[in-house]
Amino acid sequence: MSANYTSILWNKQKKKYDLLLWAGIFLMLVSFSAFQLLLHPESTAETLIIRATALTALVLLHLILAIGPLARLNPKFLPLLYNRRHLGVSMFFIALVHSVFCIIQFHVLGDKNPIVSIFISNQKYLAISAFPFQTLGFTALIIFFLMAATSHDFWLKNLSPKVWKGLHIMVYFAYALIILHVALGALQYDGHPFYWTLLFLGFFGISALHLYTGIKERKRLRADRSLLKENGFYKVCTIEDIEENCAKTVFIDGENIAIFKYDGKVSAVHNVCKHQMGPLGEGKIIEGCITCPWHGYQYLPENGQSPPPFEEKVKTYEVKVLNKEIWVNPEPHAEGTFIEPAKLL
Repeated sequence: MSANYTSILWNKQKKKYDLLLWAGIFLMLVSFSAFQLLLHPESTAETLIIRATALTALVLLHLILAIGPLARLNPKFLPLLYNRRHLGVSMFFIALVHSVFCIIQFHVLGDKNPIVSIFISNQKYLAISAFPFQTLGFTALIIFFLMAATSHDFWLKNLSPKVWKGLHIMVYFAYALIILHVALGALQYDGHPFYWTLLFLGFFGISALHLYTGIKERKRLRADRSLLKENGFYKVCTIEDIEENCAKTVFIDGENIAIFKYDGKVSAVHNVCKHQMGPLGEGKIIEGCITCPWHGYQYLPENGQSPPPFEEKVKTYEVKVLNKEIWVNPEPHAEGTFIEPAKLL
């Protein structure tokens, strides 16, 4: 994240990723269009664009939804997870092209506003075979737009992680709308077995992948929690319970502990300042140092040492992060002992 919210900078890896992504998109668009011309040589350019962009956006959406569980099953997929926003924005623009050409082909020539026409041209909401499926696709497109527009970390920080995550988790609702949009559209216009096979394989494949990952993750978390308890760790809170650069204070086995969240990490130190016993947990991390709210005495969160030339030290504690849960071992380490911070990833 950039402190000044500069525009996105493409490094060598991201450029390579985007080049491969758009090469694949271009290949899919061209290949499918050529295939359609072989089957339907009478097809217009508009029809080819509508169908090719529809299939490409649908395939990309399935890839996006598969990356999360795949990354949990195998860390080799993590590079795809880190660049998933690029994939999502690309999918939105292809879906937008599909929507624009659909509106031009089916709604521009009427006497109503084209957007209004999407919702009023067909109002048979109780008839499955004649359901106005275009409204479902349009609603999903709005969700994809909101996700693409808020993909930069500026929105993550200013909307708050909770709100931002809630917005982006709507991709599953949008996915359900798209599945219904395609299925109900196929009932009315093109019932070719290829489309139905692709749709069912994609839907059940994504559902099975998420279900399998969830079951496996649940078993692993249960085992990891048991191991943490055996090693003397206590669950104290979730990541969301601690504001950035602030702390959560707890009393466990007689130990007064302040757990700080900062820079994608978590560290724990004794909650009592060496100066006049001020509550460190009520302070904040300023310029990389825990700063006591009473008189400004500072300590490095990873080792409890005051930066030179000061020599004050406080005890440190081991911290673990498991499935967004923060665990701490109340067995203190000697004052000034370095403890590897727990990463929030």
